[in-house]
Amino acid sequence: MITSEDDLGHPVPLDSSPRRVVSLVPSLTETLAHARPGLLVGATVWCTHPADLDVERVRGTKNPHLSRIIELAPDLVVANREENRRRHVEALRAAGITVWVTDIRTVTDAFVSLRRLLAVCGLPVPAWLPEAEHLWSASPTEGPRVAVPIWRDPWMFVGGDTFAHDVFARLGAVNVCAHREGRYPAVSAEEVLGDGTELAVLPDEPYAFGPDDGPEAFPGVPSVCVSGRDLTWYGPSLVPAHTRLRAALHAP
Repeated sequence: MITSEDDLGHPVPLDSSPRRVVSLVPSLTETLAHARPGLLVGATVWCTHPADLDVERVRGTKNPHLSRIIELAPDLVVANREENRRRHVEALRAAGITVWVTDIRTVTDAFVSLRRLLAVCGLPVPAWLPEAEHLWSASPTEGPRVAVPIWRDPWMFVGGDTFAHDVFARLGAVNVCAHREGRYPAVSAEEVLGDGTELAVLPDEPYAFGPDDGPEAFPGVPSVCVSGRDLTWYGPSLVPAHTRLRAALHAP
């Protein structure tokens, strides 16, 4: 038996490379499905990529169907510190299920964590990973001061110490909410405008902002609608996300 430690330092014993995996994290689902089709036997309803993924759905990231996961008898369940609840991870471990928890708050964290997960699963490093590392290590062009809401009623914005914040920093943008308390501070759109916002970046998840829902809250400031997946998913999407987000931030 080989015992590794997950991102939180918890021992993860495995007799061999896992052959049946349940993923409770959309980004990890996409990463593992691309690396080895057929490895996954379960995933959440929010695991929308790859589009042709055909596995059993075990409810959501915050309310996984624990008894069904146990019945699937996975060799490994993969989870994330932010996206999944600790009590669910502990319940699975108490039932004898091996769980690997990732902790990803920056782009660099993502690269390191994904390489470790791929290794523990006995998978080779996919071609997209070094390509993404190269893209996201490039010196950024100076960008605008951005406000990035993730919800409204009440308004919540991307703050510091988040993956999305690091994404913008690496693209040269200045997150006007980085100084506010909390990772996703609850402040009004008016307050954010007062912080010198030059561009409102409106993702389509978790709240589905769009051309008719969001821009009106930032009068006098241009806005751009982007894919929420580009901001928060760490996996194969990191390659095209770099091009799309850079174009959105630096559009004439």
